Amino acid sequence: MPPPPPIQSLPDELLEEIFFRLPPNEPVCLVRASVANKRWLGLLSCHAFRDCYRKFHGSPPMLGFLYSWPLDFLPRNAPSPRFISTMEFTAYIPDGRAGNYKYPAWDCRHGRVLLRDNWTPTHLVVWDPMTGRQRKLKVPTSMGYIDGATALLCAASDCDHHACHAGPFQVVFLGLDMTDDDNCVAHARVSLPVTGDWSKSCTDFEWSDMCSSLQLAPDAFIDSMPSILVENALHFMLTHDDDDSVEILKYDLSSNCLSLIDTPLSGAIISGSTILMAMGDGSLGFAHVDKLTLHLWSRQRGSDGIASWTMHRVIELANLLPIQNPNKRLRLVGSVEGSDIIFITADLGIYEVNMKTLQWKKLWKREKFRYLIPYMSFYNPPEWLRPCDVAH
Repeated sequence: MPPPPPIQSLPDELLEEIFFRLPPNEPVCLVRASVANKRWLGLLSCHAFRDCYRKFHGSPPMLGFLYSWPLDFLPRNAPSPRFISTMEFTAYIPDGRAGNYKYPAWDCRHGRVLLRDNWTPTHLVVWDPMTGRQRKLKVPTSMGYIDGATALLCAASDCDHHACHAGPFQVVFLGLDMTDDDNCVAHARVSLPVTGDWSKSCTDFEWSDMCSSLQLAPDAFIDSMPSILVENALHFMLTHDDDDSVEILKYDLSSNCLSLIDTPLSGAIISGSTILMAMGDGSLGFAHVDKLTLHLWSRQRGSDGIASWTMHRVIELANLLPIQNPNKRLRLVGSVEGSDIIFITADLGIYEVNMKTLQWKKLWKREKFRYLIPYMSFYNPPEWLRPCDVAH
């Protein structure tokens, strides 16, 4: 019986079918294949193959995560952005000599990360971990300074967000300001789509008109939790100093309007026990952990068009996770947009939990994270290859 033909002799169509089945959450497989020879590099780098590869695998995989500490715990000399790879993936972190190495991450969406200076909130950087490219931005001085939140969005029309990290983007800045009569007012502005050469600075780019202001309680401030995008609206957790209660501040991108949403819980909320989610069914979710019990609500719109909270699921974490000390307080530190996946810090580590299937895995060691921000993206070999790699 003659030996099988070498893989190099297979037609392109069969090679592509093999490459389709390389796991997207192990980008090193594509790296090794792309540097094997020029023919394979040509197949893997063509747009048709990359489009089919992403459609074959669906949602982008999680290649790693960024994290932030509470401000009262933040080491001033700690390197930022703090990126942890969960697969064989290495992010290109901005050079500290460029002046933004100590900017922590505030948002991550569609393959890009938004960095913001904690001490000067109007100084922003948009960073692509896949290539190391970055754009420096500056928020107009007319925006609020006492508190603020930022969000990052893809600005490409009709985009599936599978590979748009190199395309146009927009930044949303939501600021709080105090009036002369000690009232707190929220307002928001959105940058016009930023395109062009990533190597250039864009500190003087244009912003949309400021939306109509929304008056809040004087003790309100925006939690540093990353924004949650649901139905073309951004949602931020709003907390109150006086009674530790929480609300949801909603910014509708279509109408350029701010509004408040009540949470399914009333009264004081322990810090780190709640988190907002963008659920797999497209609804807004609200998760709360009470001792070892996790409660999940979903905000659904009824037949009358009015949205309200409904209890979605109750999970006894003691029966699910390897918890050694039941008296150690659990914390909710993040979620994956468009899924039912959350991240929980327990006494033995940080766990990724799928609340739909109840499958879980240990993600990392235990840390005093404030929030964990997953980095979701498909790997794109041509953007990572150096000229010397291609030559060999």
